[in-house]
Amino acid sequence: MARDAVVRVALAGYGLAGRVFHAPLIAATPGMSLDLVVTGNAERAAQVATDHPGADVVASTDDLFGRASDFDLLVVATTNDVHSSLTLAALAAGKAVVVDKPVATSSADARRVVEAAEEAGLLLTVFQNRRWDSDVLTLQRLRESGELGDVLRFESRFERWRPEIRDGAWRELLTGEQGGGLLLDLGSHLVDQALHLFGPARRVYAEVDARRGASDDDVFVAIEHVSGTHSHLWAGALAGSPGPRLRVLGTRAAYVVDGLDGQEDALRATGHPAIGGFAEPDERWGRVVRGSDVTSVPTEPGRWDSFYPLVATALAGAGPVPVDPRDAVRALELIEAARRSAREHQVVELQDLP
Repeated sequence: MARDAVVRVALAGYGLAGRVFHAPLIAATPGMSLDLVVTGNAERAAQVATDHPGADVVASTDDLFGRASDFDLLVVATTNDVHSSLTLAALAAGKAVVVDKPVATSSADARRVVEAAEEAGLLLTVFQNRRWDSDVLTLQRLRESGELGDVLRFESRFERWRPEIRDGAWRELLTGEQGGGLLLDLGSHLVDQALHLFGPARRVYAEVDARRGASDDDVFVAIEHVSGTHSHLWAGALAGSPGPRLRVLGTRAAYVVDGLDGQEDALRATGHPAIGGFAEPDERWGRVVRGSDVTSVPTEPGRWDSFYPLVATALAGAGPVPVDPRDAVRALELIEAARRSAREHQVVELQDLP
């Protein structure tokens, strides 16, 4: 695709992921146009007409592929259980694909998707937007500067207080094998961040429970990385007192962030991403801590807005995809090892991944 060509985008799904995350980011990207949206829900179709009046709405993926000549890139933001099958169908139709995490509900299916894209010579990448969270970008800066020294322990949390299961919340009702549960949902972000920052895993231990009686909603995963760093990851729906979002312990200092990156709340409130980066207010900055010595440090702007420009650049042949899809396969392999660890109550040894 020529660098100056407009990328015509079709978006499958207009629930939370499609409406709040993908559609605004696509619409704000120079050289991209949101032309088609797939939803069989009449209320969501009406919302598309309000939010993106230039986009056509089709009711099914059959209708979508009947108009395959009308788009260049498919963004898959459906329920998790059809991510892999819809991505495979798009690749078979000769289309590039961005798929929301997780790529599939199993590492085997994810591997088939990646291999299909490689065989077809088509772009495939994964929307792991939380690599561009303000806290993660700031942590990368602090590591590169040497301010933390060697990172010994990486603690990362997505904890919430949601004692009641919400009506229609499919992620809270389906099993992990069906595409539901926190381990596959928020756990995909937590595991991806840990592997992205500290490299492959040597072994894993996990505790995975369904405290509210439906899908897993209380998750702890401990990873020993080949690099020597240990990651401790939490996701929970019954955290009446959430722990810090990040606590990173290094040989020279620690880095602590209390609250969650603000980009999701801003997108929900405005419907528009902060182009050029989302600046956290000073009172939400993290801290570099050396015992009693505590220093507030400027937080890097969150950059979810950089994802789709990187996709456009990759489609033009001028750069790599923003997220290597094989990273998603490795994350799912680790999630499956975590399930086994929780089921068997033991540490699971992992072979080094290629």
